Amino acid sequence: MEYLASAGMLIGIYIILAASYNLIIGYGGLNTIAHPIFFALGAYTAALLGIGTTLPSVVCVLAGIGVAVVASVALAVTTLRIEGDYLLIASLGFQLGLLQLVNNFEFTGGPAGLSNIPVTITGPGRGWLYLLICAVLAVVVVWLIWRAMAGPFGRAVRAMRDDELACAALGRSLFTMKIVIFAFGCGAAGLAGGLYAYYFQYISPEQFNVAQSATILTMVVLGGIGTTWGPLVGAFVLVALPQAITFMQLPTSLVGPLQGIIFTVLVILFLFLRPYGLVGKREAGVAH
Repeated sequence: MEYLASAGMLIGIYIILAASYNLIIGYGGLNTIAHPIFFALGAYTAALLGIGTTLPSVVCVLAGIGVAVVASVALAVTTLRIEGDYLLIASLGFQLGLLQLVNNFEFTGGPAGLSNIPVTITGPGRGWLYLLICAVLAVVVVWLIWRAMAGPFGRAVRAMRDDELACAALGRSLFTMKIVIFAFGCGAAGLAGGLYAYYFQYISPEQFNVAQSATILTMVVLGGIGTTWGPLVGAFVLVALPQAITFMQLPTSLVGPLQGIIFTVLVILFLFLRPYGLVGKREAGVAH
C-alpha cells in the first residue's frame, strides 16, 4: 500500500509541475525549459532548512517557494525582454549553471545529494497523509491557474501570447504580466520541490537535469498544451505508465530502455495523430 501512496505522491507532484509549466509555456507562450531548477530550489531550500534548523516543515517549504519566486523574478527581469530561441537558450544556461553550483557546493551534498532530510510525519499512515496533503495542494494550484486564466487576466495573457504588439496597444504591461505568470509558475514548482524533499527524504542534482525538463514538457504536450486538464492527464499517464511497467517483472536492464521507447513512440504518435493532446482542442489556450 505504501507503494501506491508513493506513486500517488509522484502523480500529485508532477501535476503541480506540469500545470505550472503549462501556465508559463502554454498560456503565456514563454519558451523556457528551466522549470526543473525551480523544482530543485524548492527542494534544496526546504531540505537544507529542515536539516540545519528546527523550523517547522511548513515554514521550510514556504521558504523554498520564496526562493523559487525570487530566483524566477531575477531570471525574468534579465531574460523576458528577449524572445523565442534566445529565451530558450538563456533559460537553459540558467538551469545548467545552477546545477553546476549544486554539484560543486559541499553544503548541498554535491553529486551525492542530500539523504538526511528529517522525518516530519511518522506512523503507518504516513504515505497516505502526505498523499492527501499533496492532492489538496495540487487541486489548489490547478484551481488558481484555471481561475486566473478564465478571467480578464487570462484573456490578456493569451492575447499577449498570440500577438504582443496588439496586446500592448490595448495598454497592457506585457513585462508585468510575464513576470506574474513566471513567478507564480516557478513558485508552484518550488512547492512541488518541498513536498518531494520531505516525502522521499533524498534529493540529488540528477533529479533536476534537462531530462526532467523533457519529461515535464512531454506531460504538457501529451495532455494538451494551453488547457486546464491537459497537464493533469499528461502527468497521470507519464507517471502511471512506468509504474505499470514495473509490475511486468522485467529485468532491470530492460525497464529503462523500454520506458524510453514507449515515451518516444507516444510523442511521435501524438505529433501525427493528436497534435493538440489528449484533451486539447484545435484552438489551444482556451481555459476549460
